[in-house]
Amino acid sequence: MQKLRLAFLGTPDIACPFLRRAAASGHEVAGVISQPDRPVGRGLKLCCAPVNALAGELELRAYKPANRRELHAAVAELKPDLGVVVAYGRLIPEETLALARYGFLNVHFSLLPKYRGAAPVQWALINGEKVTGVTLFWLDKGMDTGPVFLRREEPVLESDDAASLFARLVSVGEDLLAEGLARVAAGDIAREPQAGEPSPAPKLTAADALLDFSRPAPELLGRVRGLACGARARFFLERDGRRTAVQVMSAALPTGPERGGAPGSVLAVEPGGGFVVKCGVGGLLLKTLKPEGKKEMPAADFLNGLRLKPGDLLR
Repeated sequence: MQKLRLAFLGTPDIACPFLRRAAASGHEVAGVISQPDRPVGRGLKLCCAPVNALAGELELRAYKPANRRELHAAVAELKPDLGVVVAYGRLIPEETLALARYGFLNVHFSLLPKYRGAAPVQWALINGEKVTGVTLFWLDKGMDTGPVFLRREEPVLESDDAASLFARLVSVGEDLLAEGLARVAAGDIAREPQAGEPSPAPKLTAADALLDFSRPAPELLGRVRGLACGARARFFLERDGRRTAVQVMSAALPTGPERGGAPGSVLAVEPGGGFVVKCGVGGLLLKTLKPEGKKEMPAADFLNGLRLKPGDLLR
């Protein structure tokens, strides 16, 4: 079994466990490539990408190419047998993919061709999927369109949100990457064309986070679960001429029979600090909320603070 020379490409926190696994695999990580430093915070201080910071900790050569030309030059300098890509955040041109002896493997958090794009875990939850998984596939010129090497299914639990599902998929993906490296090193390489109906998983927008209470409750719960990392699902409350965004930190489907009322109306305050809002179909139990400019709180405390009661509309 040969020892592979790897180029690792990734940027955010989620890619860090994969870099650690690659570095501990017995293969050589010749260099690490991440996106350039970005300004963050009110002071717009330049912040190093997590993968770049980890490369320094592991004493690996690090690159931060600002454009396609610099990316190509970095990969050419590394002369890798194999590229490993996890959430790098940019398409890699064909001429750069050709620089690696075996090509570039990408870890993607869905069962391709389902959920091609930047937010596969979030959209799987939003759309109420019962099963998802991880695909290790070979990059080509398209967006998540290359042939499949390995894949593993993972059930989506009713208790899952984006954070818990991501955590399990990362663990599955680490094992899949380790298996993939071992198989490439042994010369056991498969390239199976993707089969099935493709579906998109584009980057989430502010409009995707908005809860429309005229929609069915299960659909809204999926949105709350899918947006548990980063920008949360939210609704807007208008009172006394002021419009306030209210983030929904946790929610559930209530037990018991469906109750009547106009969509957006408060149906009942439940034991444990939540309250039920009428939806187009069914009701949504809001458990914890975070109003704009305030701390996270039990939903019932939010209701009491506004002196809202069953029958009132959230508007």
